[in-house]
Amino acid sequence: MRNNETSPVLQPVTIGSLSLKNRIVMAPMTRSRANEAGVLPAYSADYYAQRASAGLIITEATNISSQARGYPQTPGIWSEAQIHAWKNVTDAVHAKGGKMFLQLWHTGRISHPDMHGGELPVAPSPIRPTGQIRVHEGMKDFVTPRELEAHEITAIIDDYRVAGQNAQAAGFDGVEIHSANNYLLEQFIRDSTNRRSDQYGGTISNRLKFPLEVIDAVVDVWGADRVGIRISPVTTTPGETPLDSNPMEIFSAYVKELSDRQILYIHDIEGVTQLNREEAGEISFAKLRQDFKGLYIANNQYTLKLAERAFANGRADLFSFGRPFIANPDLVDRFLVGAPLAEAPKEYWYGGGSKGYSDWPNI
Repeated sequence: MRNNETSPVLQPVTIGSLSLKNRIVMAPMTRSRANEAGVLPAYSADYYAQRASAGLIITEATNISSQARGYPQTPGIWSEAQIHAWKNVTDAVHAKGGKMFLQLWHTGRISHPDMHGGELPVAPSPIRPTGQIRVHEGMKDFVTPRELEAHEITAIIDDYRVAGQNAQAAGFDGVEIHSANNYLLEQFIRDSTNRRSDQYGGTISNRLKFPLEVIDAVVDVWGADRVGIRISPVTTTPGETPLDSNPMEIFSAYVKELSDRQILYIHDIEGVTQLNREEAGEISFAKLRQDFKGLYIANNQYTLKLAERAFANGRADLFSFGRPFIANPDLVDRFLVGAPLAEAPKEYWYGGGSKGYSDWPNI
C-alpha cells in the first residue's frame, strides 16, 4: 500500500477564518433518512461525526421551507424541531474536531403536488420537466409548475435569510447555497427553464438577479467568508433539463459576480453527476476557476491521485468526495495509508434506517 502522509491534499489548511484538517471535503449527499416533518433521526449525528476527519463536511441538501421540498424524507431547517436535530449533529461533529456547512436548498419545479398538499410546485416559468419523480407513493410523472410572481420571489429570498439564521442557531460553521442540479436557483439562471419577461428573465443580468439576491441575503447573515455556493453548469438531470443556450457566457458572468462578493468558495460539479469529468461542450472549468478569485472546490469522480495532480497544477484548492464517503467513514485515513475503499450497494444510498448509513466499519 502507498503511504500518503506527505500528500499536500491531506495536509492542514486554513480557508478564510477556518482551520481545516485537510483539503478533503465531504460532498452533500441526499440520504433520505429524515421523517416526514423533515427532522433527522438521532443516528444522523453518528453518521456525520464518523466522517469528521474530512477537512469540511457539507450536509445533505436541506429544505429552506416547506415550499422548497421536492422529495420525501429530506431534512429541513425551518422548524424548531429541525434546528434541534441539526444541533445534535453539529455538536457531535465539533466534538470530533470537524467543521460543517449546511447546504440550503429549494427544489423549485423538481417537485410534485404530492409534496405540497395538492398545490403545484413553483418555478421561474411554467415549463414541465421530463420524466418522473419519487414521492411518497413511488414514482410519478412531473407536472407543469406554477410561475412565481415577483412578490413571491421576494418572500423566498427572505426564506433563505431565515434559513441562514437557523443554521447559525443549529451551530454550523457556515452555509453552502445550492445553486446546482437544476433546482430553483439554477432554473432562474438557464434560459431553457426561465422564459420570464420581467426583471427576473431575459438578459443574463436579469436571470442572475434572483440567485444573487439570495446570496446577498445569506451573506448579510453569515458574512462572505462563511458562505459558499455549488454550481453545475453541464448537469441535465433531474428532469432532463436542457443546458443554457450559452452556458459559458452566463456561468462566467455568474462566477465573476460571486467573486466580486468575496464569498469563500465555489463548489463546481465538473461534468455530469455520476458520470466522468470532462470539459463539456462550451464549458471550461479551468476558465471558471480563473474567473473566481476565492477558493475553488472541485467535484466529480476524483481520486486522491487526480486531486494531487489538479492541486499541483493550480486547478483547485479543495476536493469533494461523495459516494466514497458512504461506505468509508474513515475515507481520509484510508487515503493516508493507501487502503482499499469499500463499496456501498445502491440499496443503501437512499432511505431506510441506520443500516448502510451509520454502521460502516473503519479499517
